[in-house]
Amino acid sequence: APFEALEIGQQFTTRGRTVTEADVVSFAALTGDWHPQHCDAEWAGASPFGERIAHGMLVVSLAAGLVPFDPGRVVALRRVCDATFKRPVRFGDTLRVEGRIADLAPASDEAGMVTFAWNVVNQDGRTVSRARVEVLWKRDAEAAESVEPERNGEFVPIPL
Repeated sequence: APFEALEIGQQFTTRGRTVTEADVVSFAALTGDWHPQHCDAEWAGASPFGERIAHGMLVVSLAAGLVPFDPGRVVALRRVCDATFKRPVRFGDTLRVEGRIADLAPASDEAGMVTFAWNVVNQDGRTVSRARVEVLWKRDAEAAESVEPERNGEFVPIPL
């Protein structure tokens, strides 16, 4: 849908994704984050969680992969903010994203800014993480009004 068809409050729920030991080990290898809470079964067994758990940033990354952004509409990821981690994600947990459009703002003639509120939940429907995610969303050329982009040093969109 074009930016103009979106509405604040629109909700969605993604498909599920089960977190595996291979996911955690691969993420550790990719990022270099070999913290023993994630990668050392003996150390993690004596931790407050009692076992290895997924990296928080892995959870956010998996959430990003679960949200089906239309590549014909979503121009770019702008910001991930206010990420909070409420519960550990254990090997075998299945995650999904319950999201809603929290804000809409024109950014330029070509794109609008869509702010999503993501609630990442496990197989029991319990929140494991929350985040706000901003993306640039393509506008319909004929519907777009002339809009001045932000010029405060933070954002000037590239013409599409």
